[in-house]
Amino acid sequence: MKGILGRKIGMTQVFAKDGKLIPVTVVEVAPNTVMQVKTVESDGYNAIQLGVFEKKEKRATKPEMGRAKKANTTPKRFLKEIRDYEGTYNVGDTISANIFEVGDIIDVTGTSKGKGFTGVIKRYNQSRGPETHGSMYHRRPGSMGTMLPKRVLKGKHLSGHMGVETVTIQNLEVIEVNDKENYILVSGNIPGAKNSLVLIRTAVKNSRKKEPKEILTYEVVADEVVSENTDTNLEETKEEATTETTEPVEETNEVQETEEAASENPGENN
Repeated sequence: MKGILGRKIGMTQVFAKDGKLIPVTVVEVAPNTVMQVKTVESDGYNAIQLGVFEKKEKRATKPEMGRAKKANTTPKRFLKEIRDYEGTYNVGDTISANIFEVGDIIDVTGTSKGKGFTGVIKRYNQSRGPETHGSMYHRRPGSMGTMLPKRVLKGKHLSGHMGVETVTIQNLEVIEVNDKENYILVSGNIPGAKNSLVLIRTAVKNSRKKEPKEILTYEVVADEVVSENTDTNLEETKEEATTETTEPVEETNEVQETEEAASENPGENN
């Protein structure tokens, strides 16, 4: 299993070359550091511990500082353990976004947004009661149970805290991988608020074929063409401005000549 930690940035959309619009989520994937390697001999199972995003040393505990020194890095803010990881890694190695390829099917795990204390209509999508004809039942949870148990049964849908739960969305597709700018585009939406931590792993229940999509990209050549056009337009405008400014100068010279002639022969004017 492959996996990496990232941070949810937000959603946008891209266009495929066949004209389809694909909604995607941008995930910032900074290089992950292997903080610890667990084996069957020492810990009873195989796993690696990944750390991402730096943390101030004054806020780190002594065990965290010890782990960071062994990995020859700074203390990390987020740590996550992944079992049965593909490949062999040592403490201090880094994992970047290029472990995934375009078209890979993945599972994304994150913490859902907190909604606070909510009712049954918002929390469990229950129907509301009538609003008129003297009805006193609008947004209430309904019957608490039958008469026989004379108590509220376990699992009854009632009002309470909603959100802030670990949610996994399965079988999402990797649309683009950019190792230089450290981000991955994932098809569809993923759980969590902006700037929240997410875990990207290889899909567990994958039954889809790998079909990478070719998306439209923007090249710098277009900007160069635009800049050349703007330069030519500026030169044309400069030439027009110079021609406009030279014409009134000639008129002023003619006026000066007539005034000088009049001053030399003042009697002709009289």
